[in-house]
Amino acid sequence: MALDAGLVGRSYPPSAVYEVGRAKIAEFATAVGAADPVHTDPEAARALGHPDVVAPPTFAIVVTLGAADVVLADPDVALDYSRVVHGEQRFTHHRPIRAGDRLVSTTTIETVRSVAGNDLLTTRVDVATEDGEAVCTATSMLVARGTA
Repeated sequence: MALDAGLVGRSYPPSAVYEVGRAKIAEFATAVGAADPVHTDPEAARALGHPDVVAPPTFAIVVTLGAADVVLADPDVALDYSRVVHGEQRFTHHRPIRAGDRLVSTTTIETVRSVAGNDLLTTRVDVATEDGEAVCTATSMLVARGTA
């Protein structure tokens, strides 16, 4: 069944606050092989003008993945997740994610379309500090494969 194009523009309430910790940044940096000391050494980060360690750019997935789950939980979306593959992921950083940040994420459905019997759903997650400072925008496309 094709996704409803009327879903485009639907926004969901902001997520709970995600507090970015040094240990989480260090774990993620190790996992992705990001060896720059700016990710683990506060002094190295301060030497570059940051108040604390800086997360690798793809750390944003840690913050945004859970926030985007509201779309999958929305009964109006009716996406058969057993048929879903991840089609695309992009991050636009407005500033680095840093230890000590308290971030909230707001998810919006950007596009819905069908191509060759597959449903494509693109979401945007806007990440900001509790005070409203824009930090990152994540765009993700899910492909729900057709049954044919």
